[in-house]
Amino acid sequence: MAAAPIASADQTRRDQWALGVLHAESAWKVSTGKGVTVAVIDTGVNAEHLDLKGNVLKGKDFVDGDDDASPEESDSDLSTNHGTEMASLIAGHGHGAGAADGVMGLAPEAKILPIRWGGGSFAEEIRYAVDHGASVISMSVSTSHEFPEDRAAVAYAIAHNVLIVAASGNEGESGQIDFPGEFPGVLTVGGVGRNGTIWEGSNYGPQVLLTAPATDIVSAGWPGNKLRIGTGTSDSAAFTSAAAALIKSKFPDLTPGQIANRLVKTAVLPASAKGLSLPDEKYGYGTISPFAALTQDIPAGSKYGPLVAPGSGSPSAAASAGTSDTDSATEKEKADQKQMVFFVVLGVVSLVVIGLIVLLIVKLSRRNKDHNGGGGGPAGYPQYGQQVAPPQQNPYQQPVSPQQQNPYQQQPTPPHGQWPPQQ
Repeated sequence: MAAAPIASADQTRRDQWALGVLHAESAWKVSTGKGVTVAVIDTGVNAEHLDLKGNVLKGKDFVDGDDDASPEESDSDLSTNHGTEMASLIAGHGHGAGAADGVMGLAPEAKILPIRWGGGSFAEEIRYAVDHGASVISMSVSTSHEFPEDRAAVAYAIAHNVLIVAASGNEGESGQIDFPGEFPGVLTVGGVGRNGTIWEGSNYGPQVLLTAPATDIVSAGWPGNKLRIGTGTSDSAAFTSAAAALIKSKFPDLTPGQIANRLVKTAVLPASAKGLSLPDEKYGYGTISPFAALTQDIPAGSKYGPLVAPGSGSPSAAASAGTSDTDSATEKEKADQKQMVFFVVLGVVSLVVIGLIVLLIVKLSRRNKDHNGGGGGPAGYPQYGQQVAPPQQNPYQQPVSPQQQNPYQQQPTPPHGQWPPQQ
């Protein structure tokens, strides 16, 4: 994310335009993200920043190997601020009288689990987040290299009911979605500007499911209590992670796919995008509308919702997803029940067939006895030597159901969907 320092450390939130168009204050009357932990896998988080203090948990530094996930103290390297910036967009709580100053995140009562990533594979970081209570994992960092262990870690997260949100990238190109955004099960997010249209630097492709604000975003910095302003899809992923935390707080039983379903079903588009066939490779289904996602009557839907099921195209990934013993036992019990029903039906059909054969033999025997081997039997019974019609198709055999159409593919522009979102 490109960033530049802001002169005043007490920058007011009037410059946080994204909170306005996302109707954050209305959303906070419904949910503030309380009780939800969002893991931020990034460059580390400044837990002592005035706008974050108290909302940052003990995490882990996978670079130094300790539990201090603070960024390196280098004011000249803006990349070290990145994790703090993202954390503040998610769970910043401002400061001063009435928290009127500083950065307010979209989910101000969520907790941040800071995880410092040093590059390369992020499998250990994802598994750590899952095992330490995260419900949402925000990843505004990526790698161009596909590690098999990373794919398995993503599947592990989804199997344990943890949503991963990833940024699409900032090159403004098609086919440049890096990992984890490429992996099945990940919610990949692009960026829009103040007018709701796609930001020209937002990477795009079929992996993009949603968009969120990305330009001129005020956030917390490092070191000290500095503030910064920047542009990039990193911010979009952070806002979407925060929106997911709001939903998870209000609807704690929803799966990652069902959370994504609420965001997709309430997404909005600018007037210039009217008539697009959704999902669009740049907008996905549109831009998040947290208040609508929290308040509209939306059926939970299927487990994976609009997300691609982990393991798609890679059976080994599904095998390594880390499904619990309870889940395995449940699946085995269902399989046993299906097998039992099959054998019961087979037994009933077999008895019916045997009964018909016995009845036929008895009738033929009586006819031969009564007519001393001559003459035809009663109407409807075959005579000796007459060929019996082949048995009808097993009435218990279920026809194969045609594959259902994916309800998320090629949808028209939502009737509610105009930018900015309506309250």
